Amino acid sequence: MTQATSTATAGSPTRDRLLDAAAELFYREGVGVGVEALCRVAGVSKRSMYQLFDSKDGVLAASLERSAPAYLAFLLPPDDDRPPRDRVLHVFERLEEMAARPDYRGCPFVAVTAELKAPDHPASLVARRSKDALTAFFRQEAERGGAGDPELLARQLTVAFDGSGVRAVMQGQGLGGLALATAAALLDAAGVNGGDDAERRGPETSG
Repeated sequence: MTQATSTATAGSPTRDRLLDAAAELFYREGVGVGVEALCRVAGVSKRSMYQLFDSKDGVLAASLERSAPAYLAFLLPPDDDRPPRDRVLHVFERLEEMAARPDYRGCPFVAVTAELKAPDHPASLVARRSKDALTAFFRQEAERGGAGDPELLARQLTVAFDGSGVRAVMQGQGLGGLALATAAALLDAAGVNGGDDAERRGPETSG
């Protein structure tokens, strides 16, 4: 619905500038940023924007879509032989690192959906897919770590991740290890420890 109007324009310099500006402005100032301000920062005309997208909503959704892989790549650990517990805690270490930065405004996907308050908005759908990917990672590691209920633990870890980010924004300061401690407590309760006794149940299983 609010997609680029032509696949031939995907990856064009104008489109890239527009999406770069959108990612920066929407994260820093919120989704209420107007088209004129967006185009001014991007250095493109409104006419050019509407040749690429049918609305600002389309720009918002596309900017999230483009930034999602890099965001997840930053959060998730590389493929390695660390125990599942350590791989999960890696994500929360990254969160602690981000939350300590002065320009941190929370998870970009949570921030957008909270502002939009519209689950069916194109940008909300993109945000949900990204969040589902993080939950899927948690579930995979929970299964490998021997959790009794991997699905529940994955959802709990996602809530801990999102809630920690919101707290950092509300308090205007870093988490000071709170996110890590919360994730560790959830892993402990689920029986996912860091030793070799946590047998990997089918490492090929991805759910």
